[in-house]
Amino acid sequence: MKIDILHYSAPPVVGGVESVIAHHARLMTASGHSVRLLAGRGESSDRRIPVIDIPLADSRHPRILEAKRQLDQGRLPEDFAALTGELTSQLEEITNQTDILIAHNVCSLHKNLAITTALHRLSGKSTSLLTILWHHDLAWTTPRYRSELHDGYPWDLLRQDWPFATQVVVSELRRQELSDLINVPASRVAVIPNGLDIRKFFKLEARTTDFIQQLNLLSAAPLLLLPVRITPRKNIELALQILSALRLTMPAARLVITGPMGPHNPANIHYFNRLKKLRDELYLQEAVHFLAEITPEYLPDEVISDFYRLADGLILPSREEGFGIPVLEAGISGLPVFCSNIPPLQSIAGDNAVYFQPDSNPEQVAELINNHLSTDKVFQLRIETRTRYTWEKIYQDQIEPLLRSPQVT
Repeated sequence: MKIDILHYSAPPVVGGVESVIAHHARLMTASGHSVRLLAGRGESSDRRIPVIDIPLADSRHPRILEAKRQLDQGRLPEDFAALTGELTSQLEEITNQTDILIAHNVCSLHKNLAITTALHRLSGKSTSLLTILWHHDLAWTTPRYRSELHDGYPWDLLRQDWPFATQVVVSELRRQELSDLINVPASRVAVIPNGLDIRKFFKLEARTTDFIQQLNLLSAAPLLLLPVRITPRKNIELALQILSALRLTMPAARLVITGPMGPHNPANIHYFNRLKKLRDELYLQEAVHFLAEITPEYLPDEVISDFYRLADGLILPSREEGFGIPVLEAGISGLPVFCSNIPPLQSIAGDNAVYFQPDSNPEQVAELINNHLSTDKVFQLRIETRTRYTWEKIYQDQIEPLLRSPQVT
């Protein structure tokens, strides 16, 4: 589909809405849509997503600022009809072949009532253009704006139902506010939240991003990390057994083992085969991920560091260690540590880890992990964010379905 996204400005202009429309445009384009940004300010940073310049759409255009000055005082500017006429003509020409026009905040704020009016006219005239009004803020429900709002045209356009448009807000609070404001059932208003780009936020390596996508790691709850080479002294079989037991209470629990086979003992390949057989016996094929199966290459420290940022806990069931660097790495990364109670690890973590015997009953260790994480509010928020509020998840579950069937009933 051909989709236009309208706002006063577009990136690289810095702002919350500008950031949102950049993510929307990226995701829509990746999904196969043809996307343009319509704005008074902004530049294209992606050749696939052009920015169409509409100077009068800018909230800071001199003519718009003068009009707003008069409107804020309750006076309709003499050239308001001319402004709205120019903008209506431009929008009609620009969107002539557009399937969906998504307007962010321009129909809920009074920063540029000329573009609001022009869009209202366009949405009422066009029979082929589907209009989505995406509201982040509502002028009429914001006390600091009340002195700048007045009864009648054009201010009332911000508190009227537009019968030919689909209404979208970013939170349940905004839904109730908009429902009350324009006097429509709350069911007529879709709620689509803003999200988080984990790849950018964590500055993840491209290789890490590939692993995340290939293994669907963001759906893990929790994601446990075992950053060791595949060698018997690391006692990896206990980690698999613990995970199997943990999934009885936390069915989305997953485990990533980042290391390759130990380089100095040919018998390690037999150990690796036993681990893979155990994984099959425990039905953990989709829950235990040996990165050595995906790539024989050495993973750089930057990728391993990424996994510490992604994981919810470190599990280290080693039978012996000379020191225990993963404990330090987990500590600096803010991860809870679940590890064997061998002296080297105890000397590092002290009272700041959850310990178990290298020959512990897996069910008992799983209970320790479950009890720790189920009462950890930080962990709960991490899982909520990772499984519900990534941009990819929001787009897949809510934005793309809206584009396919935009009329909210």
